[in-house]
Amino acid sequence: MRFSDRSEAGQQLAQKLSDYANHPDVVILALPRGGVPVGVEIATALPAPLDIIVVRKLGVPDREELAMGAIASGDVRVLNQEIIDWLQIPPAVIDRVTELETTELRRREQVYRGTTPPLEIAGKIVILVDDGIATGSTMRAAVEVVRSRHPQRVVIAVPTAPASTIKELRNAVDDFVSVISSDALKIFGRSPMRSPASCTNERGAGAGVASLFVKGHWEGWYESNQLSVKQ
Repeated sequence: MRFSDRSEAGQQLAQKLSDYANHPDVVILALPRGGVPVGVEIATALPAPLDIIVVRKLGVPDREELAMGAIASGDVRVLNQEIIDWLQIPPAVIDRVTELETTELRRREQVYRGTTPPLEIAGKIVILVDDGIATGSTMRAAVEVVRSRHPQRVVIAVPTAPASTIKELRNAVDDFVSVISSDALKIFGRSPMRSPASCTNERGAGAGVASLFVKGHWEGWYESNQLSVKQ
C-alpha cells in the first residue's frame, strides 16, 4: 500500500483517529517538516488545534543515533540518565552537545514558528504526528519532552512505522495509531519518506559504541568541540 503524498496519508490517518474527534482537550503537535502536512489534515478532520513541536535529540558523540536526551521549545531538556551513567558521559560533554543542538533548534523555531507562541498542553490529550518512523529515536525524544509538560494523555499518530518500532513505542505512550505496520515497506508514490531500517533498542544500539569510550575519549572529544562551553 502506498500514499500519493503526505496529505493523503494524513487523511487516512485522521480516519483512524476518529475516537478523538470533537474532543475539547485534543491538541495536535506535528514534527516538522514532514509531519506538518500530515498534521494539517488530522487537525482539519477532527477538528483540533494544531501546533508544531521542534525537538532536537541529544545524540551521544560519535554515535548520534543513540540519544542521551532531548531538548525542545521553551528551554525544556530531558536527559536519559541510564545512558549517561552507562557511558560515563561528563556534564561538560552533555552541555556542549546541548549548546550545539540549541542553536539549531532556535534556528528551526524561527523558520517554522516566527513569533507565534506555542500552545499550552498541560492537561491536554496530545497527539504527536510525524510522516513516518524508522528507529523511533526522535519520536521517543518528543514523547519525553511532551511528558515533561504534564499532558493528560500522549498519543503517537503516524501513517506508517516498522512493527518492531511500534511495539517498543506503545510502552511509552497511552495510544499508538498508524495506517500501515510493516518492517519492509515503500509508502509514498516514488520514494519512501523514511528509509527502511531495522530497529534496535537504545541499549542494544549502544553496545557497539561502549568500546569507543575508553579512558581519555571524552577529554579528547571535549577539547576538539569546546568553543564557548562554560565550565
